[in-house]
Amino acid sequence: MLLLAGWLLGSMQQPQLPIKTEVPFPAETREQKDARMDWWREARFGMFIHWGLYSIPAGEWMGSKGQGEWIRDTANIPLEAYDKFAGHFNPHKFDAEQWVKIAKDAGMKYIVITSKHHDGFALYDSKVSEFDVMVTPFKRDVLKELADECKKQELTLCFYHSIMDWHNADYLPRRSWEVAQRPERGADFDRYVRYLHAQVTELLTNYGPIGTMWFDGEWESTWNHGYGQALYNLCRTLQPNTIVNNRVDVGRGGMAGMSDAGYAGDYGTPEQEIPTTGLPGVDWETCMTMNGHWGYNRSDKSFKSTRELIRNLVDIASKGGNYLLNVGPTSLGEIPQESVVRLKEIGEWMRVYGDSIYGTSSSAFENLPWGRSTVKRRNGKTMVFLHVFDWPADGILAVPGLGSDPLRAFLLSDDSSVAARRDGPNTILLLPKVPPNADDTVIGLEFDGAPTIYEAPRIEADTDIFVNSLTVKINTRPGLDVRYTIDGTPPTVASPLSSGVLKLDGDAVVSAQAFHEGSAVTPVVVRRFNKVPPRPSVTPTDFESALLAKVYSGSWDRLPDFGAMQTVSSFLMPVVSILGPMEGEAIGIRAEGYIRVPKSEVYMFELTSDDGARLCFGDELVVDNDGLHSPEAKTGAIALATGCHAIRVDWFNKTGGTALRLRYATPGDGYNEVPAAWLTHAR
Repeated sequence: MLLLAGWLLGSMQQPQLPIKTEVPFPAETREQKDARMDWWREARFGMFIHWGLYSIPAGEWMGSKGQGEWIRDTANIPLEAYDKFAGHFNPHKFDAEQWVKIAKDAGMKYIVITSKHHDGFALYDSKVSEFDVMVTPFKRDVLKELADECKKQELTLCFYHSIMDWHNADYLPRRSWEVAQRPERGADFDRYVRYLHAQVTELLTNYGPIGTMWFDGEWESTWNHGYGQALYNLCRTLQPNTIVNNRVDVGRGGMAGMSDAGYAGDYGTPEQEIPTTGLPGVDWETCMTMNGHWGYNRSDKSFKSTRELIRNLVDIASKGGNYLLNVGPTSLGEIPQESVVRLKEIGEWMRVYGDSIYGTSSSAFENLPWGRSTVKRRNGKTMVFLHVFDWPADGILAVPGLGSDPLRAFLLSDDSSVAARRDGPNTILLLPKVPPNADDTVIGLEFDGAPTIYEAPRIEADTDIFVNSLTVKINTRPGLDVRYTIDGTPPTVASPLSSGVLKLDGDAVVSAQAFHEGSAVTPVVVRRFNKVPPRPSVTPTDFESALLAKVYSGSWDRLPDFGAMQTVSSFLMPVVSILGPMEGEAIGIRAEGYIRVPKSEVYMFELTSDDGARLCFGDELVVDNDGLHSPEAKTGAIALATGCHAIRVDWFNKTGGTALRLRYATPGDGYNEVPAAWLTHAR
């Protein structure tokens, strides 16, 4: 068990920082931050390592084989039972030199390892805790060995450190399933925060320069902006050049991983997803598993292919982000062979094509139908790298919207020249019939200065369906003429010139294309719109305000069929949002009734949930936000006639925080809460 907090805090010199402070760290200029972030932006590719006591059960507990690093919580393992794993942790095959070499040979430039995960176990010799690697038979400071080896092999070492701690007696809140065995009485969260600061001080004092502090577990109600800002300040005070992720603070928006302005953190952390269009002007890093788990699960053999991993790396780099790819070592200290093989193959690709990844910025092209692009500027020249996923069978590759002729075009694999010619809005590259690399062959285009690249128009509207009429915006670019049609035919120089706004009163297939000096310079962009009849309303009888919500108990990964289950309780839900009776873990609800809309229109609904939720009108699924995830919003649209419509919201939470919220919008308006006056149910 942990030592008494007073002894903890007296055993090492504590940082003289207040815990609750919202004062930002002293401001730095843009140039100063760029200098601090430079190595990280250059790296683009790193290794995530999730390792700890959870590697011993290896995902299995009481017949269940689907667990991971959260096993203590998801399998409801009592503290005294979980602590016994420490007596069996003896990874005698751990070899820091080998681990670092695997990462380096894969082309990775940094390593982020779990100094402490949510279970509270530290992989290093912590002087403020007895729940660390030194109480195991192994008795070796894993972080010290990795720090020495990273320095020797010239990789940057970074630490993942959990804010959440299921072991420390002062951490709050307790897991709902263990409150009876571990009551919260006597716990002091501020005392826990001082303990957290003490461990972070150790990490940033005893292991040399640390590239990033990668925090996690910030979403529970006890953590707040003041705590987050103070922890960020501590890191930057101890090591001014270190980088701190945005999970140090509370502003992160679910798995999408980005924070609003005003919260601490140097970069965003999308988890298990790649932003669709990138995040211009923002530093971000996608962390992703190689199979389905972060920690080792011996039964999980669903590994992504090498091709998918390479293309993920390229996709992320093309959008200006970093790729943090995870491995979950075994209890013996070995990186699983499936991971080793894939990392070796990625490394073989990186040795040929790494120049198209390291130090690159996001694509200059809005869309490439056959792949991705990255850009690198050096010595007054611009190198545009074309990553070709879908190799043309005839060897003819059309590059859309390129308005400058390259000084040279060549294959990165052997530096051989590629012939290029202009054909209307496209530059045509004549390639060999067989790609040098089937996963991703890269072509380099070198330009003197910045090339001219024409962006295709964007056709923007709130929805693709409408009831009465719809306003469509055709986004234009300065210096270009954008022409359009509404019957799906390609525009010509004789087609109508867009003024930027188009009003539709019936079905249409809008096509738009940009022209410069009478010549088409971009591909045609097409979007279909349909005028639809609204869903008929119904006339419920004998109804009263609010939806009727039924509560269910169970642990699920996806929404179950609540209709076939026994209810635990029920309550009235006047608005669709988290309420007291819905809080907790291993719980679900089905809220049913009617929504009364004031006019016939297309209604757009935004459903935010943690974990999964669905919104249905009758039998029609409108928003699907199912699955295990942090707070995340999904949207959908439906045409409704004036009056009442049957509505159903299903929601569940497996573990961790809870969230549920339903908002609506109509075309041209922003999202608002669904008014309580709109919601009813039958008596």
